[in-house]
Amino acid sequence: MHTIYNGIPADRLPKVVWTKSSWSNPDGNCVEVAELPDGDIAVRNSRDPQGPALVYTNAEIAAFVRGAKTGDFDSLLR
Repeated sequence: MHTIYNGIPADRLPKVVWTKSSWSNPDGNCVEVAELPDGDIAVRNSRDPQGPALVYTNAEIAAFVRGAKTGDFDSLLR
């Protein structure tokens, strides 16, 4: 098995189940996430399924989701 690192091609990850938000738009502009065997979370662009996957710890994803829920990133929306 390959070592999992940040930026690994998503198609080189072990068999994972990719999930995208129900808020994704019909044009396919969405982000997909998958839980890795060690509990880390991989994130990829759905338009480039073999492209790079960013890998985050569970704590990093939890902090991001909390920030998104409380509006910390609303200033980025246009």
